[in-house]
Amino acid sequence: MWKNDDELFDLITKELYTPVVGDILDGLGLYHQFLPPQIRPIHDIDKLAGRAMPVVMTDVYGPQKKPFGLLTEALDQLQPGEIYIASGGEMRCAYWGELLTATAKKRGAVGAVVNGYYRDSPQVMEQKFSVFSRGRYAQDSSVRTQVTNFRCPIEVQGVWIEPGDIVFGDLDGVLVIPKNHISEVIEKSLEKARGEKTVRQEIESGMSATEAFATFGIL
Repeated sequence: MWKNDDELFDLITKELYTPVVGDILDGLGLYHQFLPPQIRPIHDIDKLAGRAMPVVMTDVYGPQKKPFGLLTEALDQLQPGEIYIASGGEMRCAYWGELLTATAKKRGAVGAVVNGYYRDSPQVMEQKFSVFSRGRYAQDSSVRTQVTNFRCPIEVQGVWIEPGDIVFGDLDGVLVIPKNHISEVIEKSLEKARGEKTVRQEIESGMSATEAFATFGIL
């Protein structure tokens, strides 16, 4: 159905939505793939799909010999089609902002997902770059947190994320598709999403919910 990542990501954002993909993941026994529900898009219409580039955040206390740790190194090696996904620490400050957005966008990344906050809201929004976070908070990170590792596995409240996994986010949440399940999950998700359209048409034409479920096995 797709020849490369660009086609895959386009297919995901055009035809799929996180609830249907989450249902497929549940059916495969992958029950812990959604990030915390507090992580939401800046704009309700934002959707993103790309390869995970995980980043580890660690709390610090006061001025550091190397402010921000490995942040610039992490940003400068982002690849096209990747999503900067960061977590760690007590979230005492913003983990994302204007210049990080500009760098990631220039590198060809498709978005950022931070288990924390972002700042520079107007400057981030005007760049039309998908950012998912817990909200806005102006407090600076330089004396409060730093990047200590990147392009390595991370865990976000029970969700294990490996480099190269698929990250998919929309208004209803952000989920992670493990890279060894991508083909199966996407194919089954497309089948279910297309089936749901048929079921809705039947219900709108008068079929009962009970009959629709008995006929199509979808609800």
